[in-house]
Amino acid sequence: MIIAANLKTNFTRKETKQYIQELESYVTNNAITQEVLVFPAMSSLDENNTSIIVGAQNAYPTQEGAFTGEIGETHLNEFAIKTILIGHSERRHILGETQESIVAKFNYYKKLGFKIVYCIGEPLPKREAGEQEMMEYISAQYEGIDTEYENLIIAYEPVWAIGTGLTPTLEDIASIHKKLKKKSKAPLLYGGSVKVTNAKEVLNVLNVDGILVGSAALYVEHFCTMISYAEELSQ
Repeated sequence: MIIAANLKTNFTRKETKQYIQELESYVTNNAITQEVLVFPAMSSLDENNTSIIVGAQNAYPTQEGAFTGEIGETHLNEFAIKTILIGHSERRHILGETQESIVAKFNYYKKLGFKIVYCIGEPLPKREAGEQEMMEYISAQYEGIDTEYENLIIAYEPVWAIGTGLTPTLEDIASIHKKLKKKSKAPLLYGGSVKVTNAKEVLNVLNVDGILVGSAALYVEHFCTMISYAEELSQ
């Protein structure tokens, strides 16, 4: 399974290094076989001697250049980062990233062979509009994306569940993951208010290949417990 932590705009570089060291210690001491990913804040990217995969939450589709406020390939290369999170709902809905710009980013980092965690999901009005409209909305987020890309991981995150404490029922998660699996054979993660109290049940749902955890991952001990659930279920 794949267990990923999106640290968002949290932790300094020093705090992130300590977080990764504690995580590495847990993974090593417990002989964890799951794939563990961590996405720190951009200013907290650094060199880390770890078996954990450290990725970028975002980067512009460029090597370098006149793109104020962005980082590019050169900055990721400095820290040997080859994993990136693309299409997260907060970048779509808060920062206004369009599908066109997301596709440009996807294609750029695909050419470089990056592992891409590609996020999809629907806001509450689309879910309440019915299954057909909801699936049309989600399907539009696949447009221009190579769903056969060998280093692709898809993360389904219902937008209305992120940071709200609300989650779909396990039956809802199973239903939509079954539909999404028909669109791509890539590993399919679930995200959206995943926490230590529900992670085991979510991981046990059919067609859930892992979880993308937000605020609950800020507690490293909770994130380690979620990793232990995945390890237990994989036995």
